[in-house]
Amino acid sequence: MATSSKERSELVAAATRVKQNAYAIYSNFRVGAALLTDEGEVFQGCNVENSSYGLTICAERNAVFQAVAQGRNRFKAIAIVSDDDGFITPCGACRQVLAEFAPRLEIILTNKAGNKKVTTLDKLFPIPPDLKKLSRVKIKSKK
Repeated sequence: MATSSKERSELVAAATRVKQNAYAIYSNFRVGAALLTDEGEVFQGCNVENSSYGLTICAERNAVFQAVAQGRNRFKAIAIVSDDDGFITPCGACRQVLAEFAPRLEIILTNKAGNKKVTTLDKLFPIPPDLKKLSRVKIKSKK
């Protein structure tokens, strides 16, 4: 179900606010995300960099992990805001994490000028790996 104009505006505002908290001392590339649950709650996340760059966490995953830590795992939409002139889409790792919970998630991209573009996760990530299928496969023991 698509979000309302009001929900989109509120999500973008929340993502914009939390972007100010980004710890981006290496790249100076701040990103904020606001995730809307099916129950109407909003969870925010910003990117947090680390000098060991692989340990950096993106805003989108930060928001998802905040929600899951509070017992929420059904999501309706996410707004992503950055200081970039273009529209920033989730990286591959974020796409995989989002797909775990909401493969058809609505994504509201917002650039530096405040322009918005709405898409869905299944358009950005049409065939995500599904490890749940592995649990259906029985491996024979070599004994």
